[in-house]
Amino acid sequence: MSIRFLTEEYQENYGRYVGEPTTLQLARYFHLDDLALQLVKKRRGDHNRLGFAVQLGTVRFLGTFLNNPLDVPSNVVNYLASQLKITESNCLSQYLNRIRTHWEHIEEIKYHYGYRDFNSQPEHWRLVRWLYERAWVSAESPSVLFDITTAQLLENKILLPGVTILARLIASVRERVEQRLYFQLSKLPNQEQIQQLESLLIVTETSRQTLLEQWRTSATRISSPALVNALKKLENIRALDIEKLNVSQIPPIRLKALAKTAFTVKVQAIARMSEAKRIATLVAFVYVLEATAIDDALDILESLVKDLLSKSEREGKKERLRTLKDLDAAALELSRVGKILLDENCDDSHVREQVWSFIPKDKLAEVVERVEKLARLPEDNYYQELLNKWRTVRIFFPTLLRVVEFESNKAGKPILEAWQFLQTLEDQRQSKMSNAPLKIIDKNWGSWVVRKDGSIDRKSYTFCILEKLIEGLRCRDLFVNKSERWSNPSAKFLQGQAWESARSHVCRALNLNLSATPEWLSRTCGDK
Repeated sequence: MSIRFLTEEYQENYGRYVGEPTTLQLARYFHLDDLALQLVKKRRGDHNRLGFAVQLGTVRFLGTFLNNPLDVPSNVVNYLASQLKITESNCLSQYLNRIRTHWEHIEEIKYHYGYRDFNSQPEHWRLVRWLYERAWVSAESPSVLFDITTAQLLENKILLPGVTILARLIASVRERVEQRLYFQLSKLPNQEQIQQLESLLIVTETSRQTLLEQWRTSATRISSPALVNALKKLENIRALDIEKLNVSQIPPIRLKALAKTAFTVKVQAIARMSEAKRIATLVAFVYVLEATAIDDALDILESLVKDLLSKSEREGKKERLRTLKDLDAAALELSRVGKILLDENCDDSHVREQVWSFIPKDKLAEVVERVEKLARLPEDNYYQELLNKWRTVRIFFPTLLRVVEFESNKAGKPILEAWQFLQTLEDQRQSKMSNAPLKIIDKNWGSWVVRKDGSIDRKSYTFCILEKLIEGLRCRDLFVNKSERWSNPSAKFLQGQAWESARSHVCRALNLNLSATPEWLSRTCGDK
């Protein structure tokens, strides 16, 4: 149980003045109200009155009394002396002439202002319970938890204990929380799953790395084989069935914090852990890894489709530049024919003869054919070059259809229906495209997907749906719930039984009532 999370400087400054309080701090903590003035006036002598006021302001500001009540900044003494109309503030040096005086003042301040000792009950029990709930539902570092606990003590008028006492309490509570986490997680998998988890720490025959090291390494390349490997990795992770374990009683942030250990710590260190901690760490790792693996696969998919589209556009523009000279020549030939047609002096009955005299009929046909071949329509998006990437897509597409299950909101439903249709095609020897949903096909893809005879081109349809799939993912009309980056944002809110299970822990950690009514009334009345 380590308590070395506080720096030496922090420990030295704990419960002491660090520099002079600001003007706002003086007004907030050292202003003497009517009760304070009444108590001060009962003291005999300026030095006792000023000393009493200094101790009162100190406990308000620091949350504790100083062993040497005179160890305060000069601006504090001057600020209090001005309120008490004491001209000689150096009289405070006489405050300790009678040793028992400042201890008597401490007891009186505690009595009138409700300050309690750290070990007093039931306040101490409530603090420990609050601290335990806070540590359970959050993954805050011990130093942050120390600061939050200090603020909690100040708010509840509980005198700060020694820095070591509070540090030990936080360390012991965090250790109890961790032991509870290890115990609950290690009891979830069955014996077969435990053996599979333990095998993650063993070096395989075909690799110099353990399976855990391979799984926690993300892909570094954007390619179809890389996407296939990412999807197969996801399948292997799911084969352990860890995602089916009931972890609803464990805060997700605790799972992620524990899984982070397996992502960063050496395999040998994990193998040397106690049995409960080792199994719990591996369970958390695999449980969180599924979301990470989905994210990695979808990241590769997004980048890969983006690269295919941009590469097709580059190739199309390059080809267009290469054929621009031929297109210009053909366009000039047609422009001359157009001039003959526009010539009003040309007899309509002899217009064809003049055109044929200028350019033979067979050559004109070649020019027209060349223009139709080289010219691009305004809605052309270099889809022909994209369709040439069909083999690249077929490397990963069957695996993608099999492994990833997408969900959608109302706006993404047409895309999802088209995607589910493509999933059914993979099981058929002959594709029946006549039943393909066409709601999602826009005007850009329309002429490519639907042929002139009304049949559906599978390649064009697949590329269109793949493009729409990425657009739907980006705007979250489509999502994968078990993902982190590509999940449904609204699904992250706790609802139903999940919220009821975590409700008491969350409310207690945040100092809120279990019922919404008191909280609502306190805020509406406060606003008035």
